[in-house]
Amino acid sequence: MKHFRRKTSSIFIFRRHYSIYISFILGIVGFLLLGSATAWAYYMNLALVDEQHDAQAEHIAQQDLTTLVVNGNDHDAFMTAFAMGDELFEVQYNALDGVGANVGQGQRFSRVPRADLDDEGEWATHYPKRITGPNAESCNDCHNIPNDDGAGEAVTNAIRDPFHTGELDSFINRNTPHVFAPGAVQLLAEEMTAHFHDVVDSATERVCQKNRPITRSLRFQRVNFGYIKVTPMSNNPCTVEVDTSHVVGIDDDLIVRPFQWKGSVTTLRGFNRDAGHNELGMQAVEITGAGVDGDFDGVTDELSVGDITGLTIYLAAQPRPTTLLELDSLGLLDTPLTREEKHAIRDGRRVFNQIGCDSCHTPRFKLSNTIFSEPSQNPAYQDVLFPAGQDPIAEGVDPSNPITFDITQDQPDNRVMDHHGNMVFHLGAFATDNRGRAIIELYGDLKRHDMGPELAEPIDDEGIPASVYLTENLWGVGSTAPYLHDGRATTLTEAILYHGGEAENSRIAFESLSPNERAELIAFLNNLVLFKMEEGEDEH
Repeated sequence: MKHFRRKTSSIFIFRRHYSIYISFILGIVGFLLLGSATAWAYYMNLALVDEQHDAQAEHIAQQDLTTLVVNGNDHDAFMTAFAMGDELFEVQYNALDGVGANVGQGQRFSRVPRADLDDEGEWATHYPKRITGPNAESCNDCHNIPNDDGAGEAVTNAIRDPFHTGELDSFINRNTPHVFAPGAVQLLAEEMTAHFHDVVDSATERVCQKNRPITRSLRFQRVNFGYIKVTPMSNNPCTVEVDTSHVVGIDDDLIVRPFQWKGSVTTLRGFNRDAGHNELGMQAVEITGAGVDGDFDGVTDELSVGDITGLTIYLAAQPRPTTLLELDSLGLLDTPLTREEKHAIRDGRRVFNQIGCDSCHTPRFKLSNTIFSEPSQNPAYQDVLFPAGQDPIAEGVDPSNPITFDITQDQPDNRVMDHHGNMVFHLGAFATDNRGRAIIELYGDLKRHDMGPELAEPIDDEGIPASVYLTENLWGVGSTAPYLHDGRATTLTEAILYHGGEAENSRIAFESLSPNERAELIAFLNNLVLFKMEEGEDEH
């Protein structure tokens, strides 16, 4: 196996391993001898490609980031990770980077899962198990509406076959969500989880003192996740049984998982690993192990541990969604809102609450911890081991030396400056209340709900019932058509009319509104937008 190393500065690593597959020759021989079914094999002489072309991605070693933190250069570590994550998110990867995979018949990309391709090295044999794609060359190929890091159109839907059935009626669709401010979403999930575990601990202590069962509500601010019952099992030592059968909207371990449509992924780090593998065919060392070509494209070590850290920090520090009302107040709209438009938006918020939309799409939370940490300081949001079995601490992903930033002040983007270069407003950062808590205007609850049979999928994905989904956070919804988990709704009105199950009463109430009230509600939702200032547009 030949090793190639590109020239680079010391902070970046570019090492890649390319393989030339003899299977191409064997495939041609097989074709000539059999003279029947085509015997395709995946082959590419990457050594010749490397003669004429360069890999597109720059990579960073985790140890370089950790060294900055250990030496007290926390801000430099954050900005370096952010900048590298930015590059990795927008770069158009090529074959030398390892983009794509052997999806069969000589192809590198596929919009359709190919469980039928189960010969050695083909789609169905990839490690880890692949459920879609690879279907893109860049993260921004899909996250681009209304701008970079946004949502995706219907054409970017990921078609998934989680159980490798190869049967079309078992495929599911996933629409591309925007990735503005997911760091705040993970912090909120962490705070919810910590609160629920504190409830269990305090209830256990109380039961051990009183030696009788007690029931405790699992409520976080406005959101009710049911209740637990703690029963004493023995006195000395005290042991208890925690009954979670009345917990709703989260798993029995009481860990809030805020990512993916089913609420199945705990951390941004895990989200990045999965997306790289499935959508791009860029396999992180964390999921394959070092030197392992899990998708048979001739390249190993496609994303380093430091790369995943950089992507995580970049996404976590994306600016918060905003509103047309806020942009108008700052003079950032090309066409200012009229008085009538402002009234419609404000009246629409009243209608939103009136018909019960806010019972799931909770307008705001107060977040006590405003410091995003990678890795997290909450053990429930740390990798005990990476998926490939490595010890994260040994790889430099150490909670005692994390990369951190404050979501109320440190986001690099959307800083509104005056003509003298002074920042007059930070549109990307979260506002705080008088106690220093971040105000997260999420319009979600990080809780799963049954949406009724019309939205049910043909399979139970991730072990979660077919009609159950995580509440979609509505911040940014005015910029991110199409809607719902599979993008079936081309307008907001359609999305509302598809609501059933736990949301049926709100849908019926919407249908009963006057046309003017419905227009006001839609105006309010269209007011919740994504906005990112382009370079050179930061003067106010």
